Amino acid sequence: MNELPHVPTSGEIFTHIRIIVGMVLGLSVSRLIIGLTRFIQHPGKEKIYPPHFGWVLFLLLFIIHFWWFEFALAHRPSWSFAIYFFLVFYAGVFAALSAVLFPDRMDEYQGFGDYFRKRRRGFYILLLVLLIVDVVDTLIKGGDYYAAHYGWYYPVRQAVLIGGTMLALRWQSERYQAGFAVFALLFQLIWIVSLFEVIG
Repeated sequence: MNELPHVPTSGEIFTHIRIIVGMVLGLSVSRLIIGLTRFIQHPGKEKIYPPHFGWVLFLLLFIIHFWWFEFALAHRPSWSFAIYFFLVFYAGVFAALSAVLFPDRMDEYQGFGDYFRKRRRGFYILLLVLLIVDVVDTLIKGGDYYAAHYGWYYPVRQAVLIGGTMLALRWQSERYQAGFAVFALLFQLIWIVSLFEVIG
């Protein structure tokens, strides 16, 4: 008697998807941590530029948090290639931002201050993409999950960060760049502490 072929469960599919997403995020975290050690390895050469440093910390925290709350997708009853592709794309945006913050070479720039000033537009465009993609990712988790975990804070948070990023694209003030990076980092900390203490 022939056995029916095994049909993977949604949990098995999710585990499979987590592997490749985890690989991409692992590369992102590794790049950021190795980049941060440059300030310790070469303190005389590599000077901290507050806007750049603030966004490095924000992105590192965002990636760690993203990997934590993506576990909610384990409860998703069905999967499609489109959702799988979307999650890989989402993780890829993190990788792209990490690479922009810590490029392979800095020969043509006079430190991270000079680099970030000249490449800030590319960084903020990618950040804007990330924030918009995050909204789609939130909707993918379903209405029940949103109602149980998000509330009013999430749309306010996203609107403020998206608006702030659009302003950063147009306004070159270093004081604003640094202030917005610190604000976004604090916003992310509050988001984690107040809403995502446990996964449910």
